[in-house]
Amino acid sequence: MELIQEVPDLSAYLAADSVIDHEHPLVRETSEQLSRMAPDAYAYARTAYEYVRDAIAHSFDSGDPRVTWRASDVIEQRNGICYAKSHALAALLRAKSIPTALCYQRLGDDDGSNHAVHGLVAVKLPGRGTWSRLDARGNKPGVDAQFSLVDERLAWSVRPELGETDYPVLFAAPHPAVLNALRAAPVRRHLERTLPAGL
Repeated sequence: MELIQEVPDLSAYLAADSVIDHEHPLVRETSEQLSRMAPDAYAYARTAYEYVRDAIAHSFDSGDPRVTWRASDVIEQRNGICYAKSHALAALLRAKSIPTALCYQRLGDDDGSNHAVHGLVAVKLPGRGTWSRLDARGNKPGVDAQFSLVDERLAWSVRPELGETDYPVLFAAPHPAVLNALRAAPVRRHLERTLPAGL
C-alpha cells in the first residue's frame, strides 16, 4: 500500500506533544532500557515494537476497564487499545529520533457490519526510502502481527468488498476522532460503544 506523507518535513514525525509525550521521564527511562538491548535503529525499532505488542495488554483482550491515551500513561499502566498502544510505540520510537507516524484502517465484522477504526504506526528507518507500517495491537488466536519492514505483517488485512479500507495518510498527531473518543470514555465499555466507524 502506498502511504501519503501529510507533512513533507520529517520533524513533524519526531515531535512531542500531550499525547506522544516522549519527553516524559518514564518514556525516556523505558526507551533507555530498551536501547540497551539494541545496537542500532533497526534493532531498537524491533525491540520497542515487541515491547509494546507483548508487554502492554490490549484492554479489549484483557478486560481491563481503564482507558489510556497518553503514551506515558499507556506505558505506566501497561494497558490500552490499539490507538493507545500506537501512541506509546510512536513515543518510544521518536524518543530515539526514528520518524514515526500514526495511521489507520477501517475494519468490520465478517458480515460487513460494525465498522470501527483501527490504529497502527508507520516508521521511516535510516537508509529506507519508504515508510513501513507496524501493528502493535497485540497477538491472540487469529492475530499474528510481526515486525517486518518488507512484507507487512499487520493484525488484519483489509477486505474492500466488506467496506474495509487502509487510510493512506501518515498523521503526525492522533486523528481528532480517535483522540476525542479516547478522552470522552470514562471506562472501556463506553469506549467500545463510541469507537469511530470511519475517518
